[in-house]
Amino acid sequence: MSLPPDFPFAHETPRPDRPIVVAANRLPVMRTEGGWSPSPGGLVRALLPMLRATGGTWVGWTGNPDDAPDPFELEGVDLHPVPISAREVELYYEGFSNDGLWPLYHDALRESTYDSEQWEAYVAVNERFAEALADTAPSGAIVWIHDYQLQLVPKMLRERRTDLVIGFFLHIPFPPYELFARLPWRTEIVEGLLGCDLVGFQRPMGASNFIVSAEQLLDVDADEDERVIHRPTHDVHVGVFPISIDVGDVEATAAGRATRQRMSQIRARLGDPEVILLGVDRLDYTKGIGLRLRAFAALLASGELDPERHVLVQVATPTREAVEHYQDERHQIERLVGEINGRYSRIGLPVIHYLYQTLPFDELIALYRAGDVMLVTPFRDGMNLVAKEYAAAHIDGDGVLVLSEFAGAADELTDAVLVNPHDDRALQEAIITAVEMHRHERRGRMAALRDQIRKSDVQGWADRFLAELEATADAAGAGAPASSTLAAPGAS
Repeated sequence: MSLPPDFPFAHETPRPDRPIVVAANRLPVMRTEGGWSPSPGGLVRALLPMLRATGGTWVGWTGNPDDAPDPFELEGVDLHPVPISAREVELYYEGFSNDGLWPLYHDALRESTYDSEQWEAYVAVNERFAEALADTAPSGAIVWIHDYQLQLVPKMLRERRTDLVIGFFLHIPFPPYELFARLPWRTEIVEGLLGCDLVGFQRPMGASNFIVSAEQLLDVDADEDERVIHRPTHDVHVGVFPISIDVGDVEATAAGRATRQRMSQIRARLGDPEVILLGVDRLDYTKGIGLRLRAFAALLASGELDPERHVLVQVATPTREAVEHYQDERHQIERLVGEINGRYSRIGLPVIHYLYQTLPFDELIALYRAGDVMLVTPFRDGMNLVAKEYAAAHIDGDGVLVLSEFAGAADELTDAVLVNPHDDRALQEAIITAVEMHRHERRGRMAALRDQIRKSDVQGWADRFLAELEATADAAGAGAPASSTLAAPGAS
């Protein structure tokens, strides 16, 4: 879609005059009956047009074990698949990445598994990505690596290609040193990230935690005020880049006639309650879904909420279903939903409507619009884009967002009802505050939330990161800027 000329996003940041290569665990595509098609998601929508405009390349896994198609092109972007075996999916992805790093980086909410065989698979897959990038990237290119599955790649790639400009963005939190120190391979992870020219984080806290860890583990010379770590070969800049959403896309969908009709249908099918409370999360133990359900049940028990006037819709998107912690979380949530519905529902009108499924984008936007109170209560989250999507979808200017202090979005969305989700009574009080909030205050808060998210969209986030990455490289004289017409070489 095209934005009106007065839309507030000012994409005046110049794009780098270098070829760009993106590396992520997954390629930005999925297989359909008609072949490959772009995957949904804001990151894909932000980066694919940029790569198309620069003749760029995306390196990643197809998502299917033992899948090794030849490099191919989609909509003007070169895609370079990296094969991962079924055993490596078990060890590298489900094991080290999601049973080891994920809980540790989210405040050690669950015990991590530290297994040498899993670590060896993590190293092997990271080596394979580094080799693919070294073989694929044009001379002097920018290589932008994403997320916790590939933290060793920057150093491995720098050892192979000193001409490249290397950036890394961590989409999840980076833990304080006291927690990070539990990881047996903590030094190797930090050394891996220090192969970058620029390491980006969602929040200032993550950037500070990383610098402290580097100082503690490697005795580096760091300027914490300027967020620069000095290495013998190069300076590593550390930045804060809170990710955003495609606000224009959300608003355009929310304003559509089909969305308005679906929103009315949703309210009717829920029994036209006075207040619809809404939760939309991946089914992950970091999201605080169980605590949220218990708070809702406690308010029903106390009479502060009425099952004839207040209902909760909880969408839980399936994720990492082969990991035991996620299986346990699903069973606990479903048991809790059953208990609450058994106690407080009426025939044909459950008080909690629970959906364990992935909803299409347009259905999700209709749900956002139908929701009077949005509950975003993670114990720890890098950002949480649901909070931003909810505000963007409420083009009517109404609605209340209850937001955990421990979500990265809380740094920006200060007009939400902020809450510490570890405090059960505080969470109950926040829900009541939202439900009973006067219309004038609701609209004032929502206007402020919408003003904030419209200051920067996901494309602006990508442009800012790449502009700072190129600026740090230019200041250091890193790489030789390649002609913007230089295309990534094929891998035939």
